Amino acid sequence: MSGFERWQLPDGINELLAEEAWSVEFLRRAVIDLARERGYDLVAPPVVEYLDSLLTGTGETLARDTFQFVDQTNGRTLGIRADMTPQVARIDARSRRNDAPGRLVYTGTVLRTRVDKLGGSRNPLQFGAELFGDPSPESDIDIIRLMIDTVLLAGLDSGSLVLDLGHVGVFESLVSAAGLDESAQGRLFDAIERGSIPDLEAVLDALLRDETQALNEAQAEGFLALFSLHGSADVLERASTRLGGLSERVESAIVRLRAIITAIAESHPTLRCQLDLAELRGYRYHTGAVFALLDAEGRRLAQGGRYDDIGRDFGTARAATGYSGDLVALAMHPDATHHPSADTLLNDP
Repeated sequence: MSGFERWQLPDGINELLAEEAWSVEFLRRAVIDLARERGYDLVAPPVVEYLDSLLTGTGETLARDTFQFVDQTNGRTLGIRADMTPQVARIDARSRRNDAPGRLVYTGTVLRTRVDKLGGSRNPLQFGAELFGDPSPESDIDIIRLMIDTVLLAGLDSGSLVLDLGHVGVFESLVSAAGLDESAQGRLFDAIERGSIPDLEAVLDALLRDETQALNEAQAEGFLALFSLHGSADVLERASTRLGGLSERVESAIVRLRAIITAIAESHPTLRCQLDLAELRGYRYHTGAVFALLDAEGRRLAQGGRYDDIGRDFGTARAATGYSGDLVALAMHPDATHHPSADTLLNDP
């Protein structure tokens, strides 16, 4: 093995040199301090857990991303965390003493078997916050505001950022109203995820001709309408007109999104909001509003959503909403302006 090979890091595994590490540490401290001011408690889940715990509930979607190995002490399978959200849900379920909302914040390195985008990291330093036990729109607003303000700690200009909003309940409601089976639902989901109108039209045409399915023309038009329901806040009016009559839950989702947009416009007036009702990111585990904060180039700085009934597999099901992001990517963002020296941190009281 050559000297170069000995020093070479695995693909997607990154390290930080001194100046970068200090910048990240400064931001990490600021993130935790802000969350504490907002009433969030800090937790520190373990890097390794038994696999069945890591992949319980929402964690099941992480199976392909999780490094697995055998515990030499008892033969059980262990996993290295690929996402801290299921761990934080377990902590909430285990530690809560009453039904009052719980607010938890966390930071820590995760490890993934693959990168989620070209040039991405397999060992991001994850930051995030979760709000448990409050199903109201106010909890979504609370967590989104914290997400925005956390990203702004890096010195980014709020006027250059975009809050991307969606609601998986719209698609779920259309599926439920049409009485579609799991196979049909999967075919529709795949077509919408690909963003292909011809593919969606082909799936809908096949379902309309399938006598075992109850889909009607109005419902099929509702699925097609999702592709046109993206843009500024006026999308909600068009969505109410085109989809509201198909399901009460669709109208409920529209009301919640309108409340979120109104509140964020009041607290962050220079931030641009955009809606996309065909956004099904995290559909397998999200249950309501989904959101992401994007920079001017469309890069995701943080993302999250509602995932009610989290903790059911841990014995305590309750409402939840939260977000997460990569702290290193945020600190190293081209537009980040807060890069203190080591002396600044060491002398900071």
